[in-house]
Amino acid sequence: MTEGPQPDRDHALALVATTREVLDHPGVHEGLLADWERRRIAAIRLPGRRDDVLAARLLVRLCAARHTGRTPAESAPAQRCPECGGAGHGRPYLPGLPGVGVSMSHADGLVAAAVGPGAVGIDVEPAARRPGPLRVLRRLLPEAEVAEAAARPDPGTALLRLWVRGEARLKAGGQAGLRLSEWTDGDRAAVVAVATEADRVTRGGVTWGGATGPGRARVGGTAAGRTRAGITGAGGGTADPVPVIGSAR
Repeated sequence: MTEGPQPDRDHALALVATTREVLDHPGVHEGLLADWERRRIAAIRLPGRRDDVLAARLLVRLCAARHTGRTPAESAPAQRCPECGGAGHGRPYLPGLPGVGVSMSHADGLVAAAVGPGAVGIDVEPAARRPGPLRVLRRLLPEAEVAEAAARPDPGTALLRLWVRGEARLKAGGQAGLRLSEWTDGDRAAVVAVATEADRVTRGGVTWGGATGPGRARVGGTAAGRTRAGITGAGGGTADPVPVIGSAR
């Protein structure tokens, strides 16, 4: 295994990208996936969804590699179901790093991944999406929070943000003590939420050897906006540390 820096116990790392950004990234490819992952992806009939799942599983490797100092090839997540004990499904984890949590999400051409100390969960949705009917949301989310969001001047946006926060909490396990970070990635028209035990979240996007610009930078070199791991902040430049905004209730 490649030696590298130890994971930062105080912060989580979250990456957001379009599916195409990940699939075009030279540092990852389908060959990094385990056989069971490739079989699962091959069984997906819709090409767009198939690409989204593939991109999410590649992005989580990039995210884990940046956080742990391992290579993407050494950063494959595993899954095990706590109920049946079977492998290949259930919450993902990083073998050999029991204190590090990992999560991934995908939605209609967008993907996101997060890695951090303890439990972590991430969710991403297109900013233009609106969640389902209120009667459904009330069954899935705290009723008081749904009522508060529905009463706002732009209830669709408020309900979407409530939805991604709820999904992030669920993926992190929903236990007490989780903290929440939420933002809008304007470059990708995405709403993102991370639930974590970490004190802060560093957010960014993937980059590769192409044109620089918002959310993109060439890998390597010393010019501003380039990072050794091919990650920039959500608006370009270096990866962007942001504080959590409160408890994930």
